[in-house]
Amino acid sequence: MKKILVTSLFIAAGVACGGGASEKAKETSTAATTTEAATPSVSDNPDYQKGLELVAKSDCLTCHKVAEKNIGPAYQEVAAKYENTEANVKMLAEKIIKGGKGNWGEVMMTAHPTVSQADAEQMVKYILLLKK
Repeated sequence: MKKILVTSLFIAAGVACGGGASEKAKETSTAATTTEAATPSVSDNPDYQKGLELVAKSDCLTCHKVAEKNIGPAYQEVAAKYENTEANVKMLAEKIIKGGKGNWGEVMMTAHPTVSQADAEQMVKYILLLKK
C-alpha cells in the first residue's frame, strides 16, 4: 500500500510541475505571437508599397541600391541623412526631377523630368522609410 501511495505522490508531483511549465511556455509563446502581430512591418505601409512600385518601374535602381552604395548613395544612407519631414520630401523629390550634384560627391544625378512631383514624393517617402 505504501508503494502505491508513494508512487501516486511522485506521479502527482511530476504532473503538477510539468503542467505548470507547459502552461507558462504556452503563455510566453502566445504573448510573443501577439506582440509580433501587433507590430506592423514597414513593408505594410502604403507609402512603402507605392514608392517601391514606382522605383521598380523607373531607372533608379541603375544607380542606387537599398543597402549598398552603387554609383549613387544607398537608399538607407539617404534615409539616415534626411529626416522624414514634408520639407525634405519636397526637396528630395525636386532633386529626383531636376537632378543634382554635390551632396554625395561629384557624380551627377540624372534628371528625371518625366516623373511627376507626386510620384517623386512617393518615391522619397519610400526611401525615407528605409531608415535603419
